[in-house]
Amino acid sequence: MSKHFTDARYYLGRAVDHATAGVKEEVEPVAERARELAGIEEEPEPSRLEAIKADLIAAGERAAETAREAAASLRETVRGSRDDGDAA
Repeated sequence: MSKHFTDARYYLGRAVDHATAGVKEEVEPVAERARELAGIEEEPEPSRLEAIKADLIAAGERAAETAREAAASLRETVRGSRDDGDAA
């Protein structure tokens, strides 16, 4: 008898999954039309590749800024040591 309940539970879960998918499929055009009339656009989620590209671009920009700051600091250090050498 237990097997019958297990089978029934499995098929009930499948039925719920199919019903949920069916309702989403039927409601999507209506929701899309409502968003269109309201002027609300859904932003598509960036793909994994796009997200990685954005992260790499941001990392490159941070690295470039760090390099510029280091170069400016080094220039100041060199200028300071030249000024100290001339005074002696």
